[in-house]
Amino acid sequence: MKIALMCRNSGLYSHRRLIEAAEARGHEIRVINHMRCYIDIASARPALHYEGERLEGFDAVIPRIGASATFFGTAVLRQFEMMGVYALNESVAISRSRDKLRSMQLLSRKQVGMPATVFAHRSSDPGYLLELMGGAPAIIKLLEGTQGKGVVLGETRKAAESIIQAFSALNAQFIVQSFVKEANGEDIRCLVIGDRVVASMKRRGAEGDFRSNLHQGGSAELVRITPKERATAIKAAKAMGLNVCGVDMLRAAEGPAVMEVNSSPGIEGLEKATGIDVASLIVAHLEKEAKPNRTRTKGKG
Repeated sequence: MKIALMCRNSGLYSHRRLIEAAEARGHEIRVINHMRCYIDIASARPALHYEGERLEGFDAVIPRIGASATFFGTAVLRQFEMMGVYALNESVAISRSRDKLRSMQLLSRKQVGMPATVFAHRSSDPGYLLELMGGAPAIIKLLEGTQGKGVVLGETRKAAESIIQAFSALNAQFIVQSFVKEANGEDIRCLVIGDRVVASMKRRGAEGDFRSNLHQGGSAELVRITPKERATAIKAAKAMGLNVCGVDMLRAAEGPAVMEVNSSPGIEGLEKATGIDVASLIVAHLEKEAKPNRTRTKGKG
């Protein structure tokens, strides 16, 4: 196969591993910086141009689009799709997962377990918002935040109200979630490929930090997940329409509680914690599924 890897930094661990795995399995893979593409939408035949040439002959595309480049990155990916190239994750599914509010609404509709959540743009009554959550402590998250940034813990009612008031004063869109105390500062990342969870790890936050993101200094280790956790991860991936994703969940008293579904999950932590060759499993999925003009979501939002 001829594969396009959409990314802005080919030196990142995840991208290096995908390149290595594709080449090891006999495929041609080319790195395409999507932010430098030109989208030709005026001609009768949809086309993409990159570094002075027309991009042609690709069988599959692996999108690794950063959160800050979602708008243009998904536009480039849509153009690949219009050209009949199979996308590992489609543009519609990536857009769904990147919108925190929309993704949680979709998960709720599919009855996927989540922490109690309230969305707000501005709030003149933060106390009422907290009452809906069951009081403090509470987690307040900016909708635009990534990798644990823009996530704040309000440990007391007064602290949580102050954070909500500050975000409201900035005209920031945010969500307020109940704090799952029994998770004990840990969460689980499940990597879903197709209809299977192929790897799982438990992440713990750095000392004194309730966030378990590895980018914030957290640590990871192999974990054995329960059948219910496995089923929840697969259900969450299907709700987003993602073929490959990371599903982050907490072990709450009432069962698995999904926090986020990540359409471009990093694989370094997973590979090192589990010893599983995740990159090769992703390429193997492409080998099985990639067919011209094959889409999963059919352009539906």
